[in-house]
Parts: sequence; C-alpha cells; structure tokens
Amino acid sequence: MLYMNAQHLFDEGYNDEDVLILNQYPPTPSKPSSVDLLSGFGSVQECEELAYQILASLPRARLATIQRRLAPLLQFDVVGSLPAEVSLQIFSYLPFPALLTSALVCRRWHVLSNDQSLWKDLCDVRGWSWRQPSYKFPPAFTHSGLGASQDAWNNSDDEGMGDSDEEAEEEEVADTLMMSELDAAKAELTIMHAELDSGFASMSFAGVSQLIASSSSNIPPRASVYPSGNNSNSSSTKRVNNARPRAGTRHSAPSLLGSLGSLSSSPKPNYKLLHQTRIKLQKRILTSSYRLSALQTRGAPTNSHTNTIYCLQLYTYPSSGVQVLFTGSRDKTVREWNLSTGLVERVISGIHLSSVLSICVHNGVLASAGSDRKIVVWDLEKNKVVKVISDHEDSVLCVRFDDKRLVSCSKDRTVRTYLFPDLAPQFVLGAHRAAVNAVSISDTLIVSGSGDRSIRLWDANTGNLLRTFENHHSRGIASIDFKPPYVLSGSSDKHLRLFDIATLHGWSTSPEFDNISGLVGQGHDLGSSQLGHLSSSFVPDFQSQPMPNAGNNELLTTGFNIAPTFAFGLEGQAVLCQACGNSGLVALGGGVSGRQGTNNVHKNVLHRDLVRTVAFGDEFVLSGSYDLSIKVWDRRTGALVADLSGGHTGRIFCIGFDGTKVVSCGEDQRICIWDFADGIDTSFIEL
Repeated sequence: MLYMNAQHLFDEGYNDEDVLILNQYPPTPSKPSSVDLLSGFGSVQECEELAYQILASLPRARLATIQRRLAPLLQFDVVGSLPAEVSLQIFSYLPFPALLTSALVCRRWHVLSNDQSLWKDLCDVRGWSWRQPSYKFPPAFTHSGLGASQDAWNNSDDEGMGDSDEEAEEEEVADTLMMSELDAAKAELTIMHAELDSGFASMSFAGVSQLIASSSSNIPPRASVYPSGNNSNSSSTKRVNNARPRAGTRHSAPSLLGSLGSLSSSPKPNYKLLHQTRIKLQKRILTSSYRLSALQTRGAPTNSHTNTIYCLQLYTYPSSGVQVLFTGSRDKTVREWNLSTGLVERVISGIHLSSVLSICVHNGVLASAGSDRKIVVWDLEKNKVVKVISDHEDSVLCVRFDDKRLVSCSKDRTVRTYLFPDLAPQFVLGAHRAAVNAVSISDTLIVSGSGDRSIRLWDANTGNLLRTFENHHSRGIASIDFKPPYVLSGSSDKHLRLFDIATLHGWSTSPEFDNISGLVGQGHDLGSSQLGHLSSSFVPDFQSQPMPNAGNNELLTTGFNIAPTFAFGLEGQAVLCQACGNSGLVALGGGVSGRQGTNNVHKNVLHRDLVRTVAFGDEFVLSGSYDLSIKVWDRRTGALVADLSGGHTGRIFCIGFDGTKVVSCGEDQRICIWDFADGIDTSFIEL
C-alpha cells in the first residue's frame, strides 16, 4: 500500500498533523468496476469464457445462488416495452382465454389485456353488440274492431300446418289432446318436483311459492321474464289494468323504478363484460342450467289466451329497447306480453275470424295470418290496421316480412309476395304439390317448405325458382328457418337437417339421409350472382376439422356423410361430449366408447314425433316437437347439447330464442320460459 508523499501534501496546503493522521488512517481503495475488470480482454467471447471458467470452479450450491441473482437480469418484457399501438396489435391475435391469462402476468400486460379495443374486436367477430340500457316502456292498450266473429270459422283448426301428399296415411296425431283438470294438476305437480341435475339449480314454474328473488341490486338489469301477477277485471275493449304483483313471486332482477334516478349518464361500453357474459350464457346452455317458468298456464292470468297458442315471437321495441312477447292463438286474438310483469299489455281482437296461425313482428309492424285466409298488417305505434289481405284460397299457414316485402304461404299450395309500402301483390309462386307449411326470407331469397317433402329456393326479385331440394326428408316439411346461406328444416319424419344451399354441406339427425346423394337439387343453377351477397360468416365453414381428443388421422367431417355426434356411456352416467366439450350430458346407453351412433341411441336422443318448429341461434339451433320436448343442437356439428322437457303437457307448436332464453307455446295453453340468464345482468346485450 502506498502512503502519501509528505512533500506533496505540504504543496497542497497540508500541515504536519494532517500528514500524521492520513498516514495513520490510509484511504480504502475503491472497488474496480466491471469495465475495469474486463478491460484486459479483447472480445466478448473471451469474457464469456472467463465467466464460464469462474462459475465452473464454484461449488454447485453457490451456482444456485448465482442463478437466482442472474434471473432478474435475464427477464425483459419485449411486448411491454413496445409502443402501446404495437403491443395491442400483437395482443389482437390472442383468443379470449389467452387474453385472460395474459392479464395475470404483470401490470403492463394487465392493462393491455383489458383494453376495450381488443374485446370489441372479439365481440364484433361474433356479432355481439353493446346496447345502452333503456327503461322506457311502450303504452299498454287493447284493440277490438273490424267486425264480429263469424260462426263459419268457429270449428276450424288447422294447427298451423297443412296436409302432406300422403293423405291416404293415418293422421300423424289426433286433432286435439285435451287433459282433464286432474291430469293437468298431476302433470304440473310432477314438473314442480322435477329438478334438472346440473351445476346450476334448474327450477320449475315461477308460480310455485318456493321461488325467491335472486339477483344483484346495484345494477339495473333487464326486466325479469317471470310473471309477477294477474290483471283483474280487465276488458277486451279497454286499457288493460295491471294488478299489483303477488307477494312471494320471484324476479330475476330488482324493480327498475327505484334505479331510474341514477341513470342520468349512460355507462360506457364494456366489451370485456359483454364478451364474458355471452360466454357465460353459452356455458349455461351447454350445461342445461336454466330456470323454468310459465308466463301463462290454462286460465291464468285472467286476461290470457283462452285456447291453444299456435305462434309467438320475441320483439324489442327500437325506440325504447324494451323486449316484449307477441302470441297468436286459436281464440282469434294476438296478445302482447310485458315480460317484466308477466301481464298482457295489448289485445288485438275482432280482426281474425278464426285461429291465428302465424305472426311476424319487425320495425314496429305486426303481421298475422290465420285459418280465415286473412293476412292482417298492424301498425303497433299507431295501434291501427294498415291492410287486410285476403288473396289466399285456404288457410294462411305462415307469414314473414322484412323492410322490402311480405311473403305468405298457404294450404292452397302457393307462396305469395307483396311489396312495401303499399303491399301491392308481386308474385304468386305455385310450384309446390301440397300445402306450403313454412316460409322464410332473407334479402333477395325466399325459402319455402311443403308437405310434398320438398324445399324450394326462390329469387324474390324475379319470382324465379332457383333450386328444388327433393327428398330432403322422408315425409312432409313442417318447419324451416333461413339464415343465408344455411337452411334449417324440421319434418313429420321426426328429424332435422341443416345445410348450405350452395354446397349442400351440413348435417342431419336422420341416418337414412346422412349421405349427400340423398339430396337431389333441381332447377336453375345457383351462380355467383345469386350467392355473391350471402355471408359465409354467419356460421363457421363446414369443413373437416380435427376432432377433440382424437388422433391426428381422425377428422370430423360435417357433410351429410357424418351423423351428429352424441354422448355415449353407461346409462345415466355423466359423460363428455366429444364434439362440443359439454360435460353436462347424461349418457343414454349404447356403449362406453365410439363415435358411431347406434339405432338405440338415435331413438333415445332424437325427437319421437313431428318436429313442428325450428330456430337459429348464434352457436346453437333449436327444435320443438309434438313429443313435448325442445332440443338444443350444436349448429356446427349437429351434436345434441340440451334436452328441455317437463315444461309442456301438450304438443309444442312454436319456440323463440334470443340467446338468453327460450320461449315456447303449445296445445296446453302454456307459455314456458327457459331462462339461461337468471341472476345475470343482460341489460347491455342486444337481443
């Protein structure tokens, strides 16, 4: 160690005492920096080699300590260090489960993963939009007019469907199915005690006193779909008087009135909440988690339908955002139901002279069709009739319309079209050989289904027949729904089929028609001009995709050569559906393994009677049957997802589905609501 030179210190102004002190306590030399240590090495490779040799000479226990000290130096958030726009672009390629996981990595990733632009894009892909909650209610009123009923129609009952071309065969079902009061009471008691086995308690009818309120009270959700009381002494020619809700009646949401004062400012769209709520609803459907209630039973509420209910439609008023239910009945009336109170708000009577077989509601206009051969178009806002059409020569079985045209079909074997705004007659389409039971429209295309077992595709602008799908079912077509480019059909042969009108790819519940050769296409070829506007984004393409939990060589082909996938296992045992991943299915027997369905399994899981009504959803399709059941199917694969039974004691005539609930009506005068959103705030979901 070197000591300070005394002469040098004197030159700097130090005295003798300072020199003695400094020599007694010499300064501690400073630590050499890493740069000083490595300055003697010529390259980074030499430094690495030296570091390795030093580490190799240390005991293994010391290496573990050094490794822990080095770990923070090796961590570098490349994505987080980028500009926010670039980071969000990277995160936009992640599916939603990966986004949820990424939010747990660090604070920076948490902020990026919760960015609303990412979740908005995910919602846009699925067609999910945010709706600002609104709490205006439409006026409640009743109408009666346009003449009294005529006795000539009193005994007619078409049940909304015409005869097939197999008139020599025995009728599929009896004309009426009336239950005695004792049988109805027993059936309802059985339903009340039939709890579905799932992770979420699926309750019976809301009229049961054990049903209690269960909901969040700090957010004003969508109004409850459960009835909360009866209207007393209401007249069909006056404003309906809604009674005070009964004590003990359950609601899936608190009253909206107490929250109106806090609605001065609308909440900002929360697309992550929207996406997670939608996914939660899908999981509830997959696990059959719902709450079952009856909006109407036989004779209740007081102002309800007095006979069989043939048709229904859920409708949301554009101006207020309030969702209501319209129903048509054999009692010759159309009724509007307030889903918040469970009461009738409007009765349209005295217009139809017989059963109301079909209704369609769109953009403030209601059209109804009946067995009196009439189509009545009604302005809901002005509460008056726009036009009465009486062109058909027999019962009008179905009516549909959009912004451009109205389409109807009849037992007279014709399809008729009318153009808005004056509803002038346009075309009479008469190629069917039997009653046309169902019709559906979309932009420039019309699809019709008939008792002659054919489905026909028409050009709405020219009236030309574009294609005929013969032998589509083994018996007459009873119901159809059309979401381009896909058609869903139900038949008297107890089966469903979904197919692409351009490629014929799809699935069927009938093993007899699984082969694509079972479909014969006739008529004009569908060129690119007709199909150019069809959106293939409505559902995923029907292409070969890897089967879950399957080997690399096993593919699930969703053409007609593959039947829907069902759950197999020991009878009554919970199993995992290999097609949709649903763990809420119960095995119906037929073996422990294998994908190929046996006849026994098909008999157990498929409908056992005529499929009267079908409906499209975003991820699922639904069917209602005369066998008293409603079934939910995976739209892509045709796998059975849920079996909704126990709600009706008579044949089911019509179902509606809005993604949160299923509404059904039938011969037993019941209106059943299968609510998958019980306890969930859905006020921001566009229905």
